[in-house]
Amino acid sequence: MAKDTKNAVYIDNVEYDFEALTDQQKQCVKHIADLDRKISSATFQIDQLQVGRDAFMAHLQASLAEEPKVDEEE
Repeated sequence: MAKDTKNAVYIDNVEYDFEALTDQQKQCVKHIADLDRKISSATFQIDQLQVGRDAFMAHLQASLAEEPKVDEEE
């Protein structure tokens, strides 16, 4: 009979049965999973923001390159 790994969690490369953990350990596992999701989401958002910033910077640089430079002596 195959082992049911539906409730398996891996901590430091060691497999644990989630149901065998204490309530406090289960809560920690849930917090860690939630924080991992939030970190992933924040990283995704930072990537989007960086690409947006880079696009605006490229747009600004292109528009500045089109303008004649002002002579500082005038």
